[in-house]
Amino acid sequence: MNESLHTVATMPTARQSGCPFAPPKELIEAREHGPISRLPFPDGHQGWLVTGYDLLRSVLADSRFSSRRELMRHHPLIDYGDIEVPPAPPGEFLLMDEPQHSRYRKPLVGKFTVRRMRLLTERVEQITAEHLDAMEKAGPSADLVTAFAKPIPAIVICELLGVPNEDRGFFQENVDKLLGGETSDEDQMAAYTAVQNDLAELVVAKRANPTDDVLSDLLDSDLTDEELKGISLLLLAAGLDTTANMLALGTFALLRNPAQLAALRADPALTDKAVEELLRYLTVAKQFQRVALEDVELGGHTIEAGATVILSYQTANRDPERFPDPHVLDLRRQDGGHLAFGHGIHQCLGQQLARVEMRVAFAALLSRFPTLRLAVPAEEVALRPETADIYGVKSLPVTWDA
Repeated sequence: MNESLHTVATMPTARQSGCPFAPPKELIEAREHGPISRLPFPDGHQGWLVTGYDLLRSVLADSRFSSRRELMRHHPLIDYGDIEVPPAPPGEFLLMDEPQHSRYRKPLVGKFTVRRMRLLTERVEQITAEHLDAMEKAGPSADLVTAFAKPIPAIVICELLGVPNEDRGFFQENVDKLLGGETSDEDQMAAYTAVQNDLAELVVAKRANPTDDVLSDLLDSDLTDEELKGISLLLLAAGLDTTANMLALGTFALLRNPAQLAALRADPALTDKAVEELLRYLTVAKQFQRVALEDVELGGHTIEAGATVILSYQTANRDPERFPDPHVLDLRRQDGGHLAFGHGIHQCLGQQLARVEMRVAFAALLSRFPTLRLAVPAEEVALRPETADIYGVKSLPVTWDA
């Protein structure tokens, strides 16, 4: 079987012109060959690329595949040479395995339940209305990224964590540098250090004067200040960047699919399904990676101990064996089960918060601006590069009839 194994020559760094929502064609072609391919890394490491839904889901649920940062020695685009990779800092549990992972995640689970996030709906509606009011007043045009997509989730996550509102811009700017894919290593490290320092001060301030927020709630645990800083950084980065890009890129996708947009306008009850379909169709958190801790049989192939496996969420969410007509945006799609929030122990902690924000924000935007449309040709919309951790648009100029 290994003789017919497909090899992807290199990890693609660009999408097809005119296809801003589809994964790079090399990844789609790899999935057409089969759910798993060989992937040589720039440093000579022979790794693997998983593009199929079922295989990817199985890897995410398999403790023989590690998320530990210190094992991530190979990068699909960069040759790091012999640089030693340190373990993830305390609290940054996304890049940890059990039992360290649960030590940090478990105290948070109860803070992000479906019920608790739904209780936030009224506040999200208020924040959204305020920004739409400002948009309308300044209109009839706007950059939807800065006027709408970024500030709404930023205010919500900052309020949840207890970050002062005046620090929101600072965190947004530095998270953009960390995840936007266009910053030098030196500037990324400077942004990371700046955010860490500010969060360290915030933890000390909460110790002195606890308030009604998630960070203050965690002070009663045995977590150290260093651990609380790491947890806060992870929550803040995820809360700021992923939902913001879903709101902007999701609006772009709707504006480029007028029949689907019309269906959603005509039937607001479609909103929940629309959010799930946009999550599947866009998959802004494009890929993650794991390292095999031992030899593992996967899809008829042996993944060698120490091998790095790239998990292509974006192709798994467009796997024709799981989703009929996967490259079509269909807001009435019946089959859910997308992997946009991952699966297994690392499944996105804030997924219910993201859903509340998207349901409220998309519905309010389309209701307030029934003539909303792009203000520039679609091909002129500035996209984040494929090297960004989270895919999206850098700006989205829109206009409407005043």
